[in-house]
Amino acid sequence: MAIITISREMGSGGIPIAHEAAEKLGYTLVDGEAIQSVAAKYGLTPEQLEIADEKPPAFVETVDSQIEVNLNQIELIILEYALKGNVIIYGRGGQDLLNGIRSVLRVRIVAPFEERVERWAEREWLDPDLARITVRKCDQQRAGFIKYYFDRDWDDPLHYDLLINTSKLSEDMAVQLICDAIGDQNLTEAKDTSKEKLQDLIIHKKIEIQLLSSPNCGGLHLGHYKLHVEEGIVSLEGHVHSKHELDRVLHLAGEVDGVQDVESSLKVREYHTEPREH
Repeated sequence: MAIITISREMGSGGIPIAHEAAEKLGYTLVDGEAIQSVAAKYGLTPEQLEIADEKPPAFVETVDSQIEVNLNQIELIILEYALKGNVIIYGRGGQDLLNGIRSVLRVRIVAPFEERVERWAEREWLDPDLARITVRKCDQQRAGFIKYYFDRDWDDPLHYDLLINTSKLSEDMAVQLICDAIGDQNLTEAKDTSKEKLQDLIIHKKIEIQLLSSPNCGGLHLGHYKLHVEEGIVSLEGHVHSKHELDRVLHLAGEVDGVQDVESSLKVREYHTEPREH
């Protein structure tokens, strides 16, 4: 079940490289179009996708709460594609979402800023100054998305296995490097354990969505608890705000498909979930 993730800078040539690699390998390309094709099955509208997909938070509490639910649904889509294997996950923090899956080849495609601006202006027939603003804004937006949701520097090379600079290398060479790299022995030997870990990640994500979406778990956020899943066994630790909330959390976690058991060390702490008015 080979999995490739591709992180790209706008104008670096990531789009044609991803498409050509997928075609050459016979892999499914999981990009915006693929996600949109199944989004309705996960309760996502085109408008919700537009707001949540690879976007940093709005820092408006009511808006961000819904964005977080929608983002987790997008991540669930990606994880379930990944479980099928032989996929290329294009953007969307795939390398971070699949952290811990050793059979994943993490690719980063880059090029110098001014060269990317020139390419984007030519591709979209844009005024060069507008292209420069667009590319810079896109870089900042994607870097902000990775930093906020995964607490990682988007440009840190140590989080990628293969870094390709398309200023020097052709698209054909980039595709060939990716196709050669996915066959590396270190990746193929790790495939056996990847399926089980992916299944646990999917259970983990479904529980997060349940808890974030439930009106009866108001105030419960990932910052309040730690969730771990191993071989279908769910472990919860941290705190909730009432006995009712504790019972609801355990019920929601237990009813997710694939959960074998729920082990909880959650404590009840009756803090105020909102500041008092004076």
